[in-house]
Amino acid sequence: MTRTLKRTVTTFAAAALTLAGTMVAAPMQAHAYDWSSTLQQGSTGADVRELQIRVAGWAADGPEQTYVAVDGDFGPATEAAVIRFQQHYGLEADGVVDAETQEALNALEDSDGSTAHFEFSEFHSKDGSGFNSGKVDAATVKENVRRLMYKLEAVRAKAGDRPIIVNSGFRSISHNSNVGGASNSQHMYGIAADIVISDRSVSQAISYAQSSGFSGIIRYSTFTHVDSRVEYPYGAGSYYWAT
Repeated sequence: MTRTLKRTVTTFAAAALTLAGTMVAAPMQAHAYDWSSTLQQGSTGADVRELQIRVAGWAADGPEQTYVAVDGDFGPATEAAVIRFQQHYGLEADGVVDAETQEALNALEDSDGSTAHFEFSEFHSKDGSGFNSGKVDAATVKENVRRLMYKLEAVRAKAGDRPIIVNSGFRSISHNSNVGGASNSQHMYGIAADIVISDRSVSQAISYAQSSGFSGIIRYSTFTHVDSRVEYPYGAGSYYWAT
């Protein structure tokens, strides 16, 4: 199912409601991740790794073969991606991931681990295999898809919040063979998607992808293939932009 908006984020966590004369705290939106502290350059650990996943789509200002490494080390590349994220969402662009920036990051997630504008089911293999029977186990595929979703959230934002249709996400080995996919297709790892952006051309989709940390970008007549092949030990290993 394609969505224009998967959910509405509650921004009134600190507000209160009056009910029968009693002040009742407004319910908070459930999130899949809780930040433990403010993050900035020099920070390390699991929070930084999660941050890097969420700002990976803000890897560059324009076409550049680069990506945000998900290594848990908050260095200059991570800071630059955070600043781009902050600028886009109207936050103080200082590279410091404080409560306000964390709230904006959480606005892009859902409690099941997917993101605001994408469902895991959109990336399931078209032969009914879900995330099974690929080149890696289903749990790894699901995590790879989650990371891919955040890059696509950035592409969507750069496209003016136009909906993205996922023509093909993960493919089981069998399904990939049946559709004539490459023998080492990145789809079989959950690190690739074939996309169409509503009211945007293939050329425009490519331009958004080129600043969003994708190492594989391939032009087709009616859709764009994007993947993160250089970030994974089982990926294709080198950049391939056939644009």
